[in-house]
Amino acid sequence: MEVSVIGSCQVNNLARIDLGYREAGLCNFSKNLNFAKFSSQKNSKLCIGQSSISWPSSRSLCPLILRTFATDQTEAAVASEKASGCRRSEADNGLRLYVGLPLDAVSGSNTINHARAIAAGLKALKLLGIDGVELPIWWGVAEKEAMGQYNWTGCLALAELVQKLGLKLHVSLCFHASKESRIQLPEWVSQIGESQPDIFFTDRSGQCYKDCLSLSVDDLPVLHGKTPIQVYKEFFENFKTSFSSFMGSTITGISIGLGPDGELRYPSHHNPAKNGQHRGAGEFQCCDKNMLSHLKQHAEAFGNPLWGLSGPHDAFNSDESPISSGFFKENGGSWETQYGDFFLSWYADQLISHGDRLLSLAASTFSDVPITVSGKIPLIQSWYKTRSHPAELTAGFYNTVNRDGYEGIIEMFSRNSCKIILPGMDLEDEHQPKETLSSPELLIKQIISNCRKQGVQISGQNVMISGSPRGFEQIKNNLVGENAVDLFTYQRMGASFFSPEHFPSFTEFVRNLSQPKLHSDDLLVEEVDSAESLPEKNLQRQAA
Repeated sequence: MEVSVIGSCQVNNLARIDLGYREAGLCNFSKNLNFAKFSSQKNSKLCIGQSSISWPSSRSLCPLILRTFATDQTEAAVASEKASGCRRSEADNGLRLYVGLPLDAVSGSNTINHARAIAAGLKALKLLGIDGVELPIWWGVAEKEAMGQYNWTGCLALAELVQKLGLKLHVSLCFHASKESRIQLPEWVSQIGESQPDIFFTDRSGQCYKDCLSLSVDDLPVLHGKTPIQVYKEFFENFKTSFSSFMGSTITGISIGLGPDGELRYPSHHNPAKNGQHRGAGEFQCCDKNMLSHLKQHAEAFGNPLWGLSGPHDAFNSDESPISSGFFKENGGSWETQYGDFFLSWYADQLISHGDRLLSLAASTFSDVPITVSGKIPLIQSWYKTRSHPAELTAGFYNTVNRDGYEGIIEMFSRNSCKIILPGMDLEDEHQPKETLSSPELLIKQIISNCRKQGVQISGQNVMISGSPRGFEQIKNNLVGENAVDLFTYQRMGASFFSPEHFPSFTEFVRNLSQPKLHSDDLLVEEVDSAESLPEKNLQRQAA
């Protein structure tokens, strides 16, 4: 492995990086570095050996971090920041940058997965000038075996590590399961679901979505005599007590899981989409007995009981175009009828009420600690260029050509003084499948416009992890200017993140947010052997 360095990098910079590696416990950098081959002349080569660590591959991690900091600019920054590395100043543009930790950073047995690699990765982020990291805390791990029995061991250990490195921490409290990281709902909740399947969302075919609870049971005593809201409240309070020494100092923000993948939406698509893009509209999730009971009461109060017997009969779930016939038809579809407005208003209001219950609970629980509370909404860009916006309708957002479906959602966030987490900052219209009539750019503008009007701040996220410069450029376009984004979390750390195809681009992205582009003579040329096979692909959809 050889790295060609152009510029006047000094040996003491390497010593500082070596110190960071040894503190993180990854490898003895100085033993792997052949100082005999180092000189300040152009095109001198640094030979870096390998470490035995399995994730991330140190063959990619060590030289790439060296490449990041082996410039005159970094030397000056290191000296001024006392070895903090290429420190990006938040004061430059008011924007804070975070990186998400792996979804399985804490294992199901409450230990830290890839502890040495995560420690090294955190040190690299600190040197790069990242402000903090985001940690998913799973309901199915922290309260795994029995209601009211909490185990925070792995999360506390990670919080302590983050604190020692001088980084900030944003915690995501996840009340859903994750197929990607093989994390389930708490065992005792799944056992209840086996005998009471109506605690889960159900579609017209009777298929249950078992990765989160249905919002229809929020206030029903279905969990051993307690309501989910009561259980969430106890979870919040125990978390607050257990992490009290970190609150307001290391932990500066908490996001509340509001549904599938932590997002405020219905699970209209039960299975992940390829490349994050569904071709169909999905299906309404209103056929568990509790949702049907709410719909029946609403229809009776509306004066038309027959409308409360089921969801729309002509809203088919298919991978074909949803706008050619039936409920979502562009002209003459049921969505534009009086019945369509009745059902869609009720369906969206149920989602808003669910978000209001959880965010108001969180806001009151954490009102006496100096942290921000936030919730995540999805970016449902498929079929946005149609009149009916079918994918948004099935997910619970009554947003059509005739109606702004995000105004009520964002007003609810404003009422609870909560921030919005908005994914998709990296997506461009031109790279979306033409047949789905998608427009992530227009949708982001609509949401940001509503947030600006109602004074709600936005924390942005990406959807894909990719080394593509265009993706990073699109993120930058969404972060600069008059947008309401004050914090951006890049999702997420892992082997792909530290790969030779990705990490240099991410490093340049961080630098470009706060300083002019480097002259070509100052950039580094790298000759890197082909990387080891990684457990992840270079392009993947992120979930929380």
